[in-house]
Amino acid sequence: MRFFVFLLLAACGNAFHLGGGAAERCNTNRRDLIEGFAGMVGANLLLSSAVAPPAFASGGATAGKYTTIPIAKRRYYGRVQAAVHDFLLIGPVVVKGDMSAPEIKNFFDPEGLVVVEARRQDVNGQCTKKNKDCKGSEVRDSIYNDMKTSMYLLANAFRINQTKAPDNLPTVKAAKAFFKEMDAMEKRVKKGKAGDKEAIGHYAAALDILDEYLDLVELPPTGSGLYDQEFSRAVGESARLT
Repeated sequence: MRFFVFLLLAACGNAFHLGGGAAERCNTNRRDLIEGFAGMVGANLLLSSAVAPPAFASGGATAGKYTTIPIAKRRYYGRVQAAVHDFLLIGPVVVKGDMSAPEIKNFFDPEGLVVVEARRQDVNGQCTKKNKDCKGSEVRDSIYNDMKTSMYLLANAFRINQTKAPDNLPTVKAAKAFFKEMDAMEKRVKKGKAGDKEAIGHYAAALDILDEYLDLVELPPTGSGLYDQEFSRAVGESARLT
């Protein structure tokens, strides 16, 4: 269409040199064509705006329902279940009230758990370091700290609305309530007192909250018998219970 408009305008340019009726007719035809072309452009714009391409969700608001939660389960279910197993394991010792017991100390020991295993730092099978030490170093932390991390990350994944603050999630609220009781217990454990009823109370309260948390993240309760076994903290191959 633009090509024909260009031809008419060029032809009319020559017609003006001829003068008389030719120029007048060309002026009329040119005006009519331009007005018609403008009308067609306007119609096309209206049509393009009326038939806009469908908008697709970016995945922000609903991504968690379909992707984040299954991925989080694969990443953290093993760690959370292992931590629950270790948490329940110290229960009989906690009831006795001796906060200096090795089992309890180990649960809160900053060096008690290998979080990241040591990896060799060879390059293509060759150690390129000057001191020839390519063994690497492992990362260690307490069982409790790893429990806090994995519980929070799993809880935060149960968010289907990305505009909602994590602290407003029921899963995160339950996790933080559990941490509050266990942090208080950890302080009592550092004192290492025998017959510490306050520490026992914090553990009992945390146990109740833990069941609430497990239900929210779609895991069985502590009394189900599932946590009698040991669990791998490695990333799982699926979102199923291990």
